[in-house]
Amino acid sequence: MPMPDNHYLLIVDDDATFTRILGRAMTRRGYQVLTAGNASEALDLCRQHSPRRAVVDLKLESESGLHLLPQLIRINPKLEVLILTGYSSISTAVEAIKLGALNYLCKPASVEDILATFDTDASPETTGISEGPPSVERLEWEHIQRVLAENDGNISATARRLGMHRRTLQRKLQKRPVKQ
Repeated sequence: MPMPDNHYLLIVDDDATFTRILGRAMTRRGYQVLTAGNASEALDLCRQHSPRRAVVDLKLESESGLHLLPQLIRINPKLEVLILTGYSSISTAVEAIKLGALNYLCKPASVEDILATFDTDASPETTGISEGPPSVERLEWEHIQRVLAENDGNISATARRLGMHRRTLQRKLQKRPVKQ
């Protein structure tokens, strides 16, 4: 894969271990890695170094990668952003792309998967379509994520709209999404 002129790669994730491991792997592949654990650090690094590429976690400690995404792109319109998450849903994937993300990958994603996302010369791979309909649990997860996105991540407002107790919603959100 050809390396861009600007070798800076910004990694924004509140998981220090993941950031360190991914950063080392990307450094071995020729990138100058910048790491941020929160949105304000990410914005400062973006202003200072104008990275060409960024890997942004969807769920930061108390912030959302979806709220950070347009701010990063305003600072650097040529920035290629990959949203990476352990809590995937169709609604957040669609929202990320609408906000300007290059792509959206679910954790765990290999370094090769991440690099392939940035490789614009690569032909798009075909993804298998599930034979059957999604499970009820998966549909519930998707619906919760859509309503949460409509409420800008506000748990209390989302719980009211869904007609459930706030703590019940928080427990559901802490679980990993159900596979198809």
